[in-house]
Amino acid sequence: MRVTVSVQPTRSLLGDPRIRWGGGLVAAVWLIGLVGGLIGLSEWPALVLDVLGGLGVAFTLGRTLGWAAIGVTTTNLRSATIWGAGIGLGLMFLDWVNTFFYYRGGGEPMAAMEVILVGMGLLYLFPVLVLAEELLWRGVLLIALREAGWNLHLTVGLTTLLYALNHLFVAPVPLFERWLMVGMALPIGVIGGYLVLRTRNVWAAVLVHGLSIVAMIADIFIIPGLARG
Repeated sequence: MRVTVSVQPTRSLLGDPRIRWGGGLVAAVWLIGLVGGLIGLSEWPALVLDVLGGLGVAFTLGRTLGWAAIGVTTTNLRSATIWGAGIGLGLMFLDWVNTFFYYRGGGEPMAAMEVILVGMGLLYLFPVLVLAEELLWRGVLLIALREAGWNLHLTVGLTTLLYALNHLFVAPVPLFERWLMVGMALPIGVIGGYLVLRTRNVWAAVLVHGLSIVAMIADIFIIPGLARG
């Protein structure tokens, strides 16, 4: 696997537009999600801002700073694809095994998420969500922190923690299901973060995340029947 990490601590954190725009978006999403939950609007406004804002920030920064500055590049694309797909498939299998025994032991289903995916017809929008989240968290923020000179492990750990907690503010489902999503987000953030920093290519994380979403869909629609059959 080719390693091409480039660390260039040439600007302060707040002097980097990736931190200003990416961090500002996260703060706005969390504030709107918190207020929405308190006044009964639910987390839908925060989720919409999270997705559209993530895409908008990534597109703006990609146009102004260059797409490589947020990891959208053909550099190491083959390596990123192989590692992202391989690890993503491995996580998918482990998730299915874990979910099978979760339901076999009487675990509660993600009923609210099923309503969103099927009842509201939002299943096919998940690729957009994956792209928006990865461009923001692993493309914009992760790379910016690393290039500011932050320790590699601290960078991955912090972005993973914040990314996981982000689900508490944007997921319009009961708290129980949000915490399940936080747990699912942790390996995605850690593995995707290290892959992006090693390959300098955000598509590795997009593949890991995308395959994890495929696994989650099977968790909802297929695994419960197998476990209880």
